[in-house]
Amino acid sequence: MYLTEIHRQPQDRSLRLTWSDGHRAVFDFDYLRGYCPCASCQGHHASEVKYQPPQSPVTIDSVEPVGNYAVAFAFSDGHGTGIYRFDFLRSVCPCPQCAGTSPES
Repeated sequence: MYLTEIHRQPQDRSLRLTWSDGHRAVFDFDYLRGYCPCASCQGHHASEVKYQPPQSPVTIDSVEPVGNYAVAFAFSDGHGTGIYRFDFLRSVCPCPQCAGTSPES
């Protein structure tokens, strides 16, 4: 499964994501920052990504594709090393349909 659309909604501080199966969800910027999968945020030996809320509200300054399997976000707090695989984003999807399937559940 892959993402077919990423639409930044700065006025709402969110991203709207659409997957190849038609599923759509809205991700708050802080939510995405809290689930940053990079080693600095999760540790070098983390077996699962844990939600860690940002210290202050963030925005997403840019979205860059990483191959055909992931995206990277540049956050307003200067952080931008996390690579968010499409399957990982789906696993932490905050929509009501997916609720309860995130790693922190």
